[in-house]
Amino acid sequence: MLVKVVVFSSLGCDLEPHSNEPYLATSLQDFWGRRWNLMVPTILRPAVYTPIRQVAERKLNSDWSQFLAYLATFTVSGAVYQLMFFYVTRELPTGEVTLFFVFNGVCTAAEVAVKKRFARRRWRMSTVASRLLTVGFVVVTGGWLFFPPLARRGIIKKIVNEALLVNDLGGLIKFVHLDSI
Repeated sequence: MLVKVVVFSSLGCDLEPHSNEPYLATSLQDFWGRRWNLMVPTILRPAVYTPIRQVAERKLNSDWSQFLAYLATFTVSGAVYQLMFFYVTRELPTGEVTLFFVFNGVCTAAEVAVKKRFARRRWRMSTVASRLLTVGFVVVTGGWLFFPPLARRGIIKKIVNEALLVNDLGGLIKFVHLDSI
């Protein structure tokens, strides 16, 4: 939000939102496709998902082609994040970050398949339960696979310290500004 305000005030243009209240996601499909890091699905859907699904549908049924498209999309996403983590940590990749995305892709594909099966039965989970399960799943798998590479190299601690430093700097600027009046 801070970057958005700075860009708007300095350049006069608005940035696309990065996310759309991900804590309100009611499914993994909703979380990854419509609520979290909105730029990624905008890029990966036409670049990976759609072409893989179209090619796969020539040989496989719709469910398997959809599964393959999910798997390819989440694998590409995981590989890109793994590369970014390498640049940040300078640690040889362990594959944990890619596995996080592949695992979430497989679970998202399974969720979609289950929803198709139960769609005719009109059974629905409560919104509160589905939100808790969705966000809980992402948090648990993130704590298991996504964040350990950052924690091992102390990156999370550095980010927190830098955020606190910025906060302290903001207080210092306000203090200096008020004293000069």
